[in-house]
Amino acid sequence: MSTHDSDPLPQGREPFDLAGYVRRTRGRPCFICAILAGAPGYDLEQIVFEDEHHVAFLDRYPTMPGKVLVAPGAHVEHAVRDLDEDAYLRLMRTVRRVALAVEAVVPSERTYLLSLGSQQGNAHLHWHIAPLPPGTPYEQQQYHALMTENGVIPWSAQQAADLAGRLRAVLSEAGVDR
Repeated sequence: MSTHDSDPLPQGREPFDLAGYVRRTRGRPCFICAILAGAPGYDLEQIVFEDEHHVAFLDRYPTMPGKVLVAPGAHVEHAVRDLDEDAYLRLMRTVRRVALAVEAVVPSERTYLLSLGSQQGNAHLHWHIAPLPPGTPYEQQQYHALMTENGVIPWSAQQAADLAGRLRAVLSEAGVDR
């Protein structure tokens, strides 16, 4: 995941097969439930945090270095109506805790937090933690930086394991805000 001084977003992005992605997300079981069940084929989605209620793992298709997803462990689909206030606040505390760890490991000018998904695919509630590289030109920030249509960062299982290890170490430190 390299960058060039005039363009802090990683160079050498790979085109993203959106049609294939749609087929996979609509034609297979829930990917978050599959990760939690230990299904094979999820080596890029390294788990960086897990407790009795939540899981956080690396995004398989990162558009920014260090992108992480946080989800409830239970298959919940709606951020507002499927969570009572305590569960929602617990989830948000977990999102914040993981985001602080991401910021400790990955240089970021700003950290985007957003919940995406659809009842038509990727229905399991999840939050994206996306650290925007410092110095990213304004025109390449916000939705531009998040859209897979602008390409995804190619990376290996070894790179995922290395990043996950660094995130796990920060998350296990007593100094991380909990």
